[in-house]
Amino acid sequence: MKMLLLLLGALVLSSVGYVRSDASDHRYKEGDIVPLYANKVGPFHNPSETYRYFDLPFCVPEGVKEKKEAFGEVLNGDRLVSAPYKLNFRDEKDSEVYCKKKLSKEEVKKFRQAVEKDYYFQMYYDDLPIWGFIGKVDKEIKSDPSEYKYFLYKHIEFEILYNNDRVIEISARMDPHSLVDLTEDKEVDAEFMYTVKWKETETPFEKRMDKYSMSSSLPHHLEIHWFSIINSCVTVLLLTGFLATILMRVLKNDFTKYAQDEEAADDLEETGWKYIHGDVFRFPTHNSLFAASLGSGTQLFTLTIFIFMLALVGVFYPYNRGALFTALVVIYALTSGIAGYTSASFYCQLEGKSWMAMAGFLPFSAIYIELYYIFASVWGHRIYTIYSILFIVFIILIIVTAFITVALTYFQLAAEDHQWWWRSFLCGGSTGLFIYAYCLYYYYARSDMSGFMQTSFFFGYMACICYGFFLMLGTVGFRAALFFVRHIYRSIKCE
Repeated sequence: MKMLLLLLGALVLSSVGYVRSDASDHRYKEGDIVPLYANKVGPFHNPSETYRYFDLPFCVPEGVKEKKEAFGEVLNGDRLVSAPYKLNFRDEKDSEVYCKKKLSKEEVKKFRQAVEKDYYFQMYYDDLPIWGFIGKVDKEIKSDPSEYKYFLYKHIEFEILYNNDRVIEISARMDPHSLVDLTEDKEVDAEFMYTVKWKETETPFEKRMDKYSMSSSLPHHLEIHWFSIINSCVTVLLLTGFLATILMRVLKNDFTKYAQDEEAADDLEETGWKYIHGDVFRFPTHNSLFAASLGSGTQLFTLTIFIFMLALVGVFYPYNRGALFTALVVIYALTSGIAGYTSASFYCQLEGKSWMAMAGFLPFSAIYIELYYIFASVWGHRIYTIYSILFIVFIILIIVTAFITVALTYFQLAAEDHQWWWRSFLCGGSTGLFIYAYCLYYYYARSDMSGFMQTSFFFGYMACICYGFFLMLGTVGFRAALFFVRHIYRSIKCE
């Protein structure tokens, strides 16, 4: 298994086109050119709405080159091109002008609309990310938006930390006193400049990415995470203990009752779940769809396990561009045989009234706190790196889903209803409906996303993800129910 993970991780990283640097990489001499790429711009509150850097009328340098991107970077929406700044190794610059440009009315309007929407830019310097806002809105305690003033930053200050011949860290600061007024639709002269300062640090090159990992490992974040884990564990223990106690007592009483009935009189009418022993293993309706759903759910469950394993061994470190998307595509393709085999085998076995979807509420309640951090990472600008906690939450989700499905299946059989196949699948999968309902809450109450593009992107992608959860957890619920049904009917003697 360890060798398989290493091979899979190597495949993912090679597909991404970026591997964690070793001692021979990223070494520079004074004056050497260090690669700086401009990636994208977009509204800060709509993280999925991004555009090419030069879609805004910035100064375009001569000989702009596009970086050859790997598969995962393309899926991630990266479009890297050479940036207009020259940040050679240990080469300091003070307010150097790199471009003088007369902005037309149309360009002023375009910049103003971008500033109004809080546009930010993203760049990469020696594979280290850089962010910054392109401008600011001066409201001056005015309530009428028509009186706001809009400004474009024209001076960016770079501060770069280095250790011997390595780049360790970079930050960008926009000069608040060097601005271009964009308030009126008129031509404006703009002089764009930048400053570069170098400082030495003792931070080793191997730890330069720790800065980005620490944001999700701060004490107050960890405190909330562990509170969530303890809360979920208590829920699982109470649920498990409650269901185990009830079911064991009920089943013990049932077995005793049925044994006494068989000894007392053969003509007594059977009741409860034993009454339907001849029907309980009848094949469900729409067996081909049922088998296909089980196959897809099994594949997605396997995919999730592999993703967690790769995360725990450190493949998805911060800003390994496109690694997660590449892993999802590669592993999904490699596990397609699992879906086919599971579907085909069940279809051969199967010879080729609804429960308040509320069955999914308890599993959802065990993960809802962690969902906020996941959403803030996927649909925001936070970084999520505590995969160990996420894996524990995932295990809790699987356990709760299995137990709640088994309990509801027993109640259904006790009511002498043998059509448990689809219901067990739907009970387990109903958690996906609650996750999608949480999407509505998150979009309108916890985020500032807006606009048709971002809205359709968010709800469209989340519909696909929640459907995947529906299939995966539905498969978990059915497997648990099938094990339970086979166990109890194997333990009784039926005429």
